[in-house]
Amino acid sequence: MSKIYRFSSDDFTVRIAAVDATEVIQELQIVQKMFPIPVLGVGQAMVGAVLLASQLKEKQQVGLLFRGNGSIKSIYAEADYEGNVRAYTPFPQFEPADYTDEFKFKNALGHGTLSVARHQPFQKQPFHGTVELVSEDIAENIAHYLHQSHQIRSVVALGLYLDEYGVVKKAGGVILEIMPGVDEAIVDLIQANVEKNQPSISKILNDGGSVEDLVKPYMEGINFTELEHNQTVKYFCPCTKDRVSAALEVLGVADLQDMIEKEEQPEIICQMCGKPYHFMLDEIKEIRERLHKNSMH
Repeated sequence: MSKIYRFSSDDFTVRIAAVDATEVIQELQIVQKMFPIPVLGVGQAMVGAVLLASQLKEKQQVGLLFRGNGSIKSIYAEADYEGNVRAYTPFPQFEPADYTDEFKFKNALGHGTLSVARHQPFQKQPFHGTVELVSEDIAENIAHYLHQSHQIRSVVALGLYLDEYGVVKKAGGVILEIMPGVDEAIVDLIQANVEKNQPSISKILNDGGSVEDLVKPYMEGINFTELEHNQTVKYFCPCTKDRVSAALEVLGVADLQDMIEKEEQPEIICQMCGKPYHFMLDEIKEIRERLHKNSMH
């Protein structure tokens, strides 16, 4: 499992989160049988959620919902402070008519919104913020959200490297958040570093770079230190067979009876993580009986 790193400038006015999330994005692609274009978008959203969640507190969680009018329609990614992350798109097998643009996410999401929910254990309702999508780039939209909803200036860089077959080989990202009271000369230097170095997350990782190497091009000329942070990123979904069985209950007694008579043994797949759940005939009968009893009351 990959460690999530946090850094800070020596004067604590720039806080940084960075991660090599290759393993977890590879798991996403395998479990959800995700094609190249969707995995580029969903993978970047996952990395973004992990980095945002790492700046929260214990047991807190963040969810990113991208909605657009493009081919992908929507992407949801959710992560918590402890590094657990999951993500979903309704079109994991989308592919364009041809790949003349190689593997690029451009135009797949279209125009729309980014909604962010921050969950805290002691609050019944999460904090919600919604902004218009300003770019086809997942990272730019997250930076726009931070600025619009939290008045935080930031640099967000996310990257996936796919091989010629569209298989994820590297994935990671970095977020720099500029804190109030910062010396504007530091902001100018970070901006100059971005323009001069034009860092590519996917290239740095594919060239064998470390997580710290993801940060260095942005912080050139600025002293920064690693902070203690012992969380690792893990592909995790709290789904259970009981929860998934709710999809069968929606069918109703008549359809379940028809399923029993045809001796069908369905497989229900959790949309959030792609995990399959097999239901035997006896389990279908049990669900039918439970529904039948409930309808008698």
